[in-house]
Amino acid sequence: MTEYYVPTAPSETEFVEKRSRFIGHVWPVESEEEARGYIEAMKKKYYDARHNCWCYRIKEGGVERYSDDGEPQGTAGQPMLNVFQREEVTNVCCVVTRYFGGVLLGAGGLVRAYTQSAKDALDAAGISVVRRWVETAVTCPYSFFERVRQEAEAQGGVLGESEYAADVTVHVLLPEENTEAFAARLTELTAGGVAPVTLGEAFRAVPVK
Repeated sequence: MTEYYVPTAPSETEFVEKRSRFIGHVWPVESEEEARGYIEAMKKKYYDARHNCWCYRIKEGGVERYSDDGEPQGTAGQPMLNVFQREEVTNVCCVVTRYFGGVLLGAGGLVRAYTQSAKDALDAAGISVVRRWVETAVTCPYSFFERVRQEAEAQGGVLGESEYAADVTVHVLLPEENTEAFAARLTELTAGGVAPVTLGEAFRAVPVK
């Protein structure tokens, strides 16, 4: 089963450490060309900043690149890249801009600051899993809605839109290998009264955190 994690959306975050401003950006990207486009855009936007450090990971070809952009070697780009490696997030570009505040942070301080900036930006962007999903619809009494949600999440599923009428119809995206277990569980809990209907399949990104 092929699945991988990507940023859900672009983000921008900022914090100050000993008067230095750290501005973090994260974008979902599909290619090195796209990533470098964002990097160049940030260099132009923050042309007066002391440093525009960056990293990116591209799934196609397993590409990983980073730059300390004038910071001491190993204190910026690599720690930023490590954030995305730990979270197993790919197809991502991150730029952290630093406006120097006049107080030296030291190597350890720089590593912590750039790591925090990248992590904050990733948290703000969110993480989605890209994989093959089976979309199902479950029509059930309103009193059973919460149980459907619990069973879907137990099978790694994600709830989508709901339709409200005499009963509620819940749309659920499920990992394809868990659809049978989900259906069997609902059948067992309702003595056959509730059964999911398969609507189709899709290979797409779905937010997970």
